[in-house]
Amino acid sequence: MTRVLTAALVTLVFALLARLIRGVTTSGAIAGAIVCFLLYAIAGPGAFAALVWVFVLAWITTRFGYKQKQKLGTAEKREGRTASQVLANLGTAAICAVFFSLSKNVAYLLAVCAALSEAAADTVSSELGQAFHQQARLITSGELVPAGTDGGVTLAGTMAGTLAAVVVTGVCAATGVIPRNWFGLSVLAGVAGMLFDSFLGALYERRHILNNDAVNFLSTVFSAVLAFTLSLYFH
Repeated sequence: MTRVLTAALVTLVFALLARLIRGVTTSGAIAGAIVCFLLYAIAGPGAFAALVWVFVLAWITTRFGYKQKQKLGTAEKREGRTASQVLANLGTAAICAVFFSLSKNVAYLLAVCAALSEAAADTVSSELGQAFHQQARLITSGELVPAGTDGGVTLAGTMAGTLAAVVVTGVCAATGVIPRNWFGLSVLAGVAGMLFDSFLGALYERRHILNNDAVNFLSTVFSAVLAFTLSLYFH
């Protein structure tokens, strides 16, 4: 009960702060609050700390090079991310936390960490890639395309995204959400999900078969499933 009450208080403060600094819209704050409460109440303060890092990395990189992104036409709205965007990036982690509460299988905690790591990696890689480059290469063909094109990747963006996955996974390992020997599995799954996101963008989002929220959600699911599967072979 103490953790639940603490989770409720922490969630309230976090959601209000996120809205105050325009990291999220009102609907985004509500969606984020649900995710925050589930992660803290079920997976503990370490999972909340990882969530904070995902938010901070996204908030900073979204605003970095904003004028350049405006020229490219890819800049995020200054009002912050909406509920659909929040759930697309963080919903999988919350679902995996619920699965852990029902099964007590710690592999679901690895899936939580991988999903959060992918969310951070994807956002950071995309935002910094657009900030530093005017062109990117389509992941499926290597064709030069304007930065911000669905499925376009850059070296700087990919490296930054990988570092983001390392940071978020590191927080999970350091706080005991996952065993430290699972650190590499979470990073691997997070980075793989980031690349999977680019493939989905190139193959389906560019053709308007999937929208960005669907691509982001499926990529976190991919990372979570991959991490869970890897845990079966690396106990």
